[in-house]
Amino acid sequence: MSSKKRTILFVDDEPNILSGLKRMLRSMRHEFDLHFAENGKEALEIMEGMEFDVVVSDMRMPGMDGAELLEQIQERYPYAIRIMLTGHADEDSIMRTVGVVHQFLAKPCEPEHLKAVLLRASALHELTSHAAMKKIVSQIGTLPSLPEVYAKLRKAMADPEVSMATVAGIIEEDLAMSAKVLQLVNSAFFGLFQKVGSPARAANLLGLDTVKNLVLGVGAFSEIKASSKIYSIKRLWSHSMAVGTCAKKIALSETDDKEFVDHCFIAGLLHDIGKLVLLAKMAEEYEQVVTLARKKDICLRRAEKEIFDTVHGDIGAYLMGIWGMEGPVVEAIGFHHRLDDYPGTGFSPAVAVHAANVLFYENRPDDVVGHPHPLDMEQLQALGFDSRVDNWREICTDFFEQDKDDE
Repeated sequence: MSSKKRTILFVDDEPNILSGLKRMLRSMRHEFDLHFAENGKEALEIMEGMEFDVVVSDMRMPGMDGAELLEQIQERYPYAIRIMLTGHADEDSIMRTVGVVHQFLAKPCEPEHLKAVLLRASALHELTSHAAMKKIVSQIGTLPSLPEVYAKLRKAMADPEVSMATVAGIIEEDLAMSAKVLQLVNSAFFGLFQKVGSPARAANLLGLDTVKNLVLGVGAFSEIKASSKIYSIKRLWSHSMAVGTCAKKIALSETDDKEFVDHCFIAGLLHDIGKLVLLAKMAEEYEQVVTLARKKDICLRRAEKEIFDTVHGDIGAYLMGIWGMEGPVVEAIGFHHRLDDYPGTGFSPAVAVHAANVLFYENRPDDVVGHPHPLDMEQLQALGFDSRVDNWREICTDFFEQDKDDE
């Protein structure tokens, strides 16, 4: 993280809550510039005088409540990451705030968890410190917020006693999401041996955390509306599912850590979400990117850099980060085209998604826009995986041949 302190504003009408937050975060005063407001009006007055990276607001406050405050902040200060910290996350509150809140945190919040969330949120602003990225995010206006069904699901899952039936009922409220989750569960992605006919059965077989991640993944695609005459959104979705599958299969060949494997699949599913955001918000400019890549026979990422001076991986990582995705998933989205910049060592979701993405285009050359990205063999060798590439290639090729047979 850079030496610049990140500015964070807490808003709560209970002075003892603010005092507790001050004490809790005292050890982080060298990293954060912390400010506190007792109501929405005071918060907006403070924000007129300085730029904030993160705003954490209570929901229930007299006068202007948290939902109204965060709506105004979204409109006036779209850069700010908006977090709702509340002990009253009832159904109506969630429905009012889901369009403006990036993350929900339950009150009381464990100090270490709150610190971790603030550090992650602040680190994401490193992506927007680049002038070009900041310009793009401001032109986008408002980044898509947390999908509605996911917000409800996350609230339900905060209850350790939540039942599978409750989870399934929430998913089933959104027919499109139910269809997508079942499509994924019944595909080659999860390798299940029986046909799954209901979200409840899917939740039982896959586990709540995997279902939660799936809902966020498919929710991202359904929430972000995009269309293009020269770039197929349908093909982007099928590409993303295939890369998720291949990243999972590569991971399974290296580890039996279920959480790690799930991270690889979700990261593969979401690795190009930045393209979807750009297509939804800046369609004409993105079509210029596609045209430029084809005309110059350069990779799409290089064309993005020429047009936007930033790339889809950074935008996707930023969005998934403010939605509260796990760190390894966000990192894989951000670094899948630039392994040489990735700070980690050893096998990671970033490595799995990088390989799966490149191997997809080896097997589907007609889907390449411009020039295909090569495998970063120099970095794979430095990480000690150059001898594994042939095995990964065989795994992915087998999948694509099987996939072709299933069409």
